[in-house]
Parts: sequence; structure tokens; C-alpha cells
Amino acid sequence: MRLPIRNRGPRRGIHSLRGALTLANVVLLALGIVAATAVSVMGMRYYLLDQIDTELTHTRDSLGGSELTLRQIDSLSVLSFFRDRVDPDWKREVDPDSIFAAVDSGGKPVGILGFEPTQAQRDLAATVGDARTLLRDPEPHDVTVRGAAYRVTATRLADGTYILIATSTEAVHEGVAKAVKFDLAIGTLLLLLLACLTMFSVRRRMRPLEDMVETSSAIAEGDLTRRVPSSKDPILEVEQLRLALNSMLQQVESAYRTRERSAAQLRRFVADASHELRTPLAAIRGYLQLYDRGMLREPTERKRAWDRMIAESERMGRLVDELLVLARLDQRPELRLRSVDVCRLVRDAAEDLRVQQPERAVSVEAEGSVLVRADEAGLRQVLGNLLGNVRTHTPAEVPVRLGVGRGDDGVVRLCVTDEGPGLAPEDAARVFDRFFRAGGGAGSGLGLAIVQGVARAHGGEVEVDTAPDKGLTVTVTLPPRRTP
Repeated sequence: MRLPIRNRGPRRGIHSLRGALTLANVVLLALGIVAATAVSVMGMRYYLLDQIDTELTHTRDSLGGSELTLRQIDSLSVLSFFRDRVDPDWKREVDPDSIFAAVDSGGKPVGILGFEPTQAQRDLAATVGDARTLLRDPEPHDVTVRGAAYRVTATRLADGTYILIATSTEAVHEGVAKAVKFDLAIGTLLLLLLACLTMFSVRRRMRPLEDMVETSSAIAEGDLTRRVPSSKDPILEVEQLRLALNSMLQQVESAYRTRERSAAQLRRFVADASHELRTPLAAIRGYLQLYDRGMLREPTERKRAWDRMIAESERMGRLVDELLVLARLDQRPELRLRSVDVCRLVRDAAEDLRVQQPERAVSVEAEGSVLVRADEAGLRQVLGNLLGNVRTHTPAEVPVRLGVGRGDDGVVRLCVTDEGPGLAPEDAARVFDRFFRAGGGAGSGLGLAIVQGVARAHGGEVEVDTAPDKGLTVTVTLPPRRTP
């Protein structure tokens, strides 16, 4: 019993192949964006801090190499001269993001230009502590003054005073933060765009697979004729899968049709065999009942009943023998192969026919010898069945022609031709069916089925050429050697 399979369609969500591919693309792009953002931000931060460090180092080296004292620079005029002399590129205005503080050897801030140290200068001195640690390191240090980030370095004047020079890095951090936000915003938009494009592309590319699922569901529900259609823009791997699946479905349909046809033939064969065997059994049972009831009083009646029972039993025996032959042929038996002269077998069969029907004209085209590797008993049975059909289904005055020949390809062709009434096309199509008798004529209807079975057991085939009122020609082809 076939259970109906409901087509639920492709799975949606993250567990579907479409969702998995989209997620994989989005994750890969997200990782790329994060890596690119991290590298760019780190590079920008390093570049900006390097500029600040360069300015601090330049100022420190300029002050340290000037050999001035704090007293010498403790006047506006001297400081102005010092700026023009030491570093002509100094800004004339005071930079609010920079802190310039002087401390003594104990780390205590001292005034500059007659002014007391400001709170920012005191906080810078307190944060740095011992200025000598900055002198030992050529690179500026990161410090936090009043909650703001600075880069600080120090130099020593000629009188032992330490000068602390600090530059704020808040602008750098703010710029880096803005760059990160901008990159994340652009990256998010790119991820959304990629997700949409991936979903659209995967949907289009996955359409052939959805067709395969739909086709498989339809076939599972019983429609064996369905095939996977071709897409407009096929992908190589998907197209190969489609062709392989269609080929498999063709084989499945062919095997299913063959099985159904074999099952139908088997049912018909059993029914026909039962019918054919029932007729002689019924006749024998009827005569035995007549004898048992004493209704056959005359010797002539008993003799006729006895002859009829013998004839029916012989008919039933022949039918059983033919069924056994067909059963053995269906099991692909091992043939006793040896070199057989087909011409000799044809001449012997023609002589037998002449003896059985002297009034029939029999011509033979089998001069010389044609040798094949075959089972002699099987070939004799083929000739006997073919000539038996001629005797049964054609008038005795109809001539018969037997012929044997070998083609250029080495194939041996055995032909039996009569000029009888022939067969209609619908009868010719069923001539090899078991128990088929054209027009309900005599015979068991197994003769040509046995001929076909023997020919196929030898690796050959049987063909029929006939038409109404144009006779019948049966051609048996045998290969030059037996094929497994």
C-alpha cells in the first residue's frame, strides 16, 4: 500500500541550505570588515600618535640641546628670543592641548615667566612623579591628567631643572572612535546588502534543487512520468545532478513497468495454464465418473472412453513438458554447447516433415555445412516447434521453405517460411506470448514462446514477418559464439 507523501516545500530559516549559505557569506564578510577596520584604525592611531611623538621628541631635543637655564628663559623677551632661536616653527599662540611644566630635582613644580604653576602643571608633575624615568626612555609615555589622555616626555636644562612637555591625545582617540563608528555603519549596510543579494542569488540557484524535491515527491505519490525540468541558467554541478536523477528515474520507471508487465504476464500465464490443464482433467474426470456409475456398458463405449482419456492425458503431459521447458529457460540454464551443423539439422527436419505430410511441398536451402556453437537438442526443438506450427496452422497443400545462411558479420540466420494465411498485425504483436493462439486455433500456444526462449538462451533472437494472406516467415538469428 502506497502512503501519500505530502510535499511541504523547502525548509525555511537558518537550518535550510539557503539560510546556511547566506549566514556563511554574512559571517565571512563581517569578519573581513572587522579585520579591515581593526587594521585601518590601528594604522591611523599609530600614524597620529607617531606625529605627536615626533613633535614632542623634536621639542625635547631642542630644549635639551640649547644649554639654557630656567633663569635665562624666565622673561618674555628671552623666551621669545629662545623660541625664534631654538625652533622658528613654534606657534606664536599658546596651544591649549599642550602642557609645559618645569620641576626641580625633587619633582616639585616651579614657576615660569614669573607665574605660579597652574593646576594642570601641578597635576602633570604629580602624575609623572620622578622625571628622571622619562629621561631614560627616548619614547614619550602615556599619562592621564585630570581625566584626559596625554603623551609626555621630559628634558633637563643646564641648571638641573626638568622640563615636562605633554600633548593631549584626546583628539586622536575621538578621531579613532569616529572612524570606528563610520566603518561599523558602512559595514552594517554592506552586510545587509550582501544578505539581500545572497538570498536572491541562492533562491535563484536553488530553484533546480527545489524542482528535484517536487519531482521526487510527485514520483513518490505515483506519478512515474515526472522528470526534473532544465533551468534557464544551469550550473554545471546542478545540471549533472539533474541529468543523473532523470536517468535514474527513467531506469526506475522502466524497472517498475517491467515488473508490472511481468506480474501481469505471470497472472495471465497461471490463468491460461490452469485453463489448459483443466480441460483434459475435466474430460478424464468425466469419463471416469461415467465408468464408475456403470454407464459404459458396451465394449465399444469403454474403448472410446479409454482412448479419449489416453489422448487427454498425453495432451496434458505435452503441456506439462512444455511448461517445464519454459521454466528451465526462464532460469537461464547452462547449455551443452558443441559444434553443431545447422544445415544437417534443417535437412533432417525437412525429411521428417515430408514423412508426416507427403502432400506438402518442402524446399530446403541448406547446402554444405554451417557450424555454430550451440545446444543440438535445443536447436532441434526450435525446428520441431516451427514446423509443428506449420502443420497445425496451415493447410497441407501450402508449400514450406527452409533456409540457413551466415552473414558477413558471422551471424547465422535460420528461416522457416510458409505461404499460409499469415497473421494480422495485432496477432503478430502477441505471437510470442505464452498460451496465445491466433483465432483460438489448435495447439497449446507455447511453441513460439519456447523458440524465443531457446534463441535467447543462445544469445540470439527471433523475428516474425507476416501479413494477412501473405504467409509467415520466422527468422532465428544465432551469434557466432555464445554470449554470457
